[in-house]
Amino acid sequence: MTRFLKNVLLTTVTAVSLITSLSVFAEERKIIELTQIPCQFIESENGVNHGYSTTKKADCKSINKEFGKERAAEAKTLVVEEGSYTFRVHNKGVPYDLGFWIRGDGAINRLKLPSTSGGGLAEGTSKDYDINLIPGEYVYSCPLNPTLNYKLVVKPATT
Repeated sequence: MTRFLKNVLLTTVTAVSLITSLSVFAEERKIIELTQIPCQFIESENGVNHGYSTTKKADCKSINKEFGKERAAEAKTLVVEEGSYTFRVHNKGVPYDLGFWIRGDGAINRLKLPSTSGGGLAEGTSKDYDINLIPGEYVYSCPLNPTLNYKLVVKPATT
């Protein structure tokens, strides 16, 4: 093989490696929209708005104590493939600041799986929470507008 062909081959291999690497970094984030209403995420409860009314965190604690087990049994488990996600959370009708927290389900998963959280989500606003999810079992909730711990299962990507 001539020196010229070797250089062309090396340049081609390098270019293909670079393009492959860049495509991994350029992976588009998938967006998951979640709407918080008093004491719940509406999508996580199969689109059912239970019609709760709240003026403070304690209201949701009482509501969840009374109805939480029934709602949890019927709540939707979100199942997604591993990858980059944006959880776009909307505050629709909760008169105080909310937040969002996604983390591993249980003590061991909480240590080994990624998490993200934040607050400052005023009534009528939306906020994005970015996370790179790897396979495992997670929960998400809002500690400021106490919701249930909704289940999220992340499966390995299928290519």
